[in-house]
Amino acid sequence: MKVGVILGLFIGLNFVAFSQTSKIVGTVKSEGSNFPLKEVKVEIQELKLTEITDEQGVFAFENVAVGTYHIFFTGNGFMSHSMEVELKALTEFTVDVKLAELNFLPDVTVKGTSLTGGEQGLKNLPGSAYYISPKELQKFNYTDINRVLKSIPGVNLQEEDGFGLRPNIGLRGAGVERSTKITVMEDGVLSAPAPYSASAAYYFPTVGRMQAVEILKGSAQIKYGPYTTGGAINLISTQLPNQFMAKVSAVGGSYFGRNLHAYVGNNHGQVAYSVEAFHYGSDGFKTLDNGASTGFNKYDYLAKLRFSTKKTARIQQSITFKAGINKEVSNDTYLGLSLDDFYANPYSRYAASQKDQMTVQQTQLTATHTIKAAKWLDITTVIYRNDFSRNWYKLDAVKDSAGVKKGIADILRDPSSYASHMAILRGETSVNADALYVKGNNRSYFGHGAQTVLNATFTTKSVKHDLDLGLRYHQDGMDRFQNEDKYQMLGGTMMQTAAGELGRESNRLAFASALASYIQYKATYKRMSLTAGVRNESIYMSEKDYGKNDPERVGTNLVRSENTVSVWIPGAAFDYTFTEKLTGFVGVHKGFSPPSAKPETKAEESVNYEGGVKYASSALKGQIVAFYNAYSNLLGSDLAASGGAGTGDLFNGGKSFAQGLEVFVCYDIAKQLKKEFRLPLTVSYTYSDARFLSDFVSTFEDWGTVSKGDRLPYLAQHQLNLGLSFEYHKWMVNAGFKYTSEMRAVAGNEAVTGIDLIPQVAVFDASVSYQASRNISLFASGTNLTNEVYIVSARPAGVRPGMPRAFQVGLRARMF
Repeated sequence: MKVGVILGLFIGLNFVAFSQTSKIVGTVKSEGSNFPLKEVKVEIQELKLTEITDEQGVFAFENVAVGTYHIFFTGNGFMSHSMEVELKALTEFTVDVKLAELNFLPDVTVKGTSLTGGEQGLKNLPGSAYYISPKELQKFNYTDINRVLKSIPGVNLQEEDGFGLRPNIGLRGAGVERSTKITVMEDGVLSAPAPYSASAAYYFPTVGRMQAVEILKGSAQIKYGPYTTGGAINLISTQLPNQFMAKVSAVGGSYFGRNLHAYVGNNHGQVAYSVEAFHYGSDGFKTLDNGASTGFNKYDYLAKLRFSTKKTARIQQSITFKAGINKEVSNDTYLGLSLDDFYANPYSRYAASQKDQMTVQQTQLTATHTIKAAKWLDITTVIYRNDFSRNWYKLDAVKDSAGVKKGIADILRDPSSYASHMAILRGETSVNADALYVKGNNRSYFGHGAQTVLNATFTTKSVKHDLDLGLRYHQDGMDRFQNEDKYQMLGGTMMQTAAGELGRESNRLAFASALASYIQYKATYKRMSLTAGVRNESIYMSEKDYGKNDPERVGTNLVRSENTVSVWIPGAAFDYTFTEKLTGFVGVHKGFSPPSAKPETKAEESVNYEGGVKYASSALKGQIVAFYNAYSNLLGSDLAASGGAGTGDLFNGGKSFAQGLEVFVCYDIAKQLKKEFRLPLTVSYTYSDARFLSDFVSTFEDWGTVSKGDRLPYLAQHQLNLGLSFEYHKWMVNAGFKYTSEMRAVAGNEAVTGIDLIPQVAVFDASVSYQASRNISLFASGTNLTNEVYIVSARPAGVRPGMPRAFQVGLRARMF
């Protein structure tokens, strides 16, 4: 009897408990495209229950007790989302959630590291700006910044080594030489080795470990000096996670290419951390007769640690520490080929380049403090230090048996006139022991400073106000301490015959200090917004040249140079919203590039105009922008990379202009067809025209004797990029096409041929990825699929080839 009563009570209690449970079901889709998202992690925090969405984005929790719960949604490549639900007995609670792609950034990232605020923030910026999202970066798994930027209109590129190790990037015709005319940043901090005292960027942040890339042009970038003529490029490193995350990707491919990227991080509420490692290498696609490697190895390590206040704190604050080290050894050279040798064997290298090698080490340290002092007020302060050292040991000149010494640029410009020198370059035994002069271009750089940015957003009546104030104090410097060794060529092998003493080739110190400040104010009233701002750069530069006979730096023949400049850089823009989707804008701002320490060098100044329209809907987004830059003084740099002597001196180029048209359209064809797949088509086009407006004679190799109306070199008149992707469930297939019209290698207006012409080129790339499981995806890609043989430059010495056809396969794994 007792047993029966107990059994009845047990069954009854279980029935009551079961009757007090509910069910949670729902779907997760992509915001905007409404595309179902598979393999999204859905977690009920209080119950520690987890489900994963299926192919249709559906998830379900059965038999959930009544109560109030917090549900968290986490998907790779999408912003995390949380919501609170209250369950009642015997109900089925339906949840429909839309996750936003990581095309915009969390608030802590916007305030600390981003210039645009991501895809969502672009609409609030004056002028032309672009954001390359994590999803876009993953499409082709590019590690070459040249290929990453190819889809952005208004970007001018001159490839060099085929891997993007030392890019040459310009914006809107401002010049590409070693990216000297753009402001390069990582996480909103200057990253060029010495942007004021030695602007040539022989270091560029490793794009393969980045989460996103931002490009600002026109009046959108006066806040980000010192270079405001072309624009600014900001690379956003992998952000600290919202929860535990570990991921690794491994890639192998042609020319023994290898790429290993590993990341692990966690977030414990008030403390978050991450550690990241990136290795990139190849044996190279060029060949030496002795079989030596022409490739490289690059290692990049980064760690972050953030302390934050509690979410319930009245004033939200955080401090983030970042430390990184980058090392590279590349067997790269400035020695190209004659045209005849290029067309006979484009991927060969002359024997005289067998000793050429670049060694690099870069370290970075930053501490970033953010405070939300009020709902309408944010303040971000960064203290930073960058150190960079490099020694590019490479061939500089050749002396023939008659004792005639010539630089490699002169020899390759007219190889038939220097047949004896060419023979030695190719490996023929030299009579003299000092036939080959190899420089050790040993230089070290530093840059450090502190910057504070204040952002206030508030509304008075019907006007919204956005106020930005910024202040930065920066110092940087360069130490050149170079030597020159001598070699004899013996049957294709270089034998050292004399070792040069450090400080006997180039022996200089450069220093710069700069106080920069800006104020920018934006007023928005109904459909109109007006943005006005001004930047000030107050710069002091100095240089000590000890000459070639004072390696101890006693100062016997010391030559000192000093220069100061203080300049106001204003800008203004007007935006008008015609409809919810269509906006028009016009803008004008002053362009500026700092001069050198030599007082006879003038700063580069220009007045830059732009006007265009922006359109954004769920299926279509785009920009059309026209620009005109009027230079009162154009600057050129004497860089070995551009065929000069490598002094780094700046040249006044007088008046000139650059004008053009930029078109960008991204359209999801399948969106209009209401299909279950996505088919986004991207079209990017740039028209560029840049010319001198004065007559002069320059010792700068690329300019030479210039007449009014001459076109600037290394600027393609037409660039076209097409991209098409197919996304369906576990599959993604991408195809890319890039066309670049011919370019001049020297200034002029007449038709050019031979070594003065960079012919037009069209290159096809493709990739495919497959989501094999929740945590593992496989991918493969090919670049230059038609195996086009093409010239990327005719400087500094001879012509150099672009990357031939290459394939890679890889695997991505993640755990969260």
